[in-house]
Amino acid sequence: MLIRLNGEDTECKEGASLLDILNEKNIDPETIVAEVDMVILKPEEFGECELKEGSVVEVLRFVGGG
Repeated sequence: MLIRLNGEDTECKEGASLLDILNEKNIDPETIVAEVDMVILKPEEFGECELKEGSVVEVLRFVGGG
């Protein structure tokens, strides 16, 4: 199935959760903020959020520095 991840079309398995995608991309769920179809999710919701064909996912990672 095809989703849009940070502006790029991305193939993923049918029924994948947001947590599945994060793990597949080696993204630590504790270090990001995620929005799926214009809804900001809490980290504890990542595993429950089942993606659908055409879902739009935005993942933001905050980086400190000076």
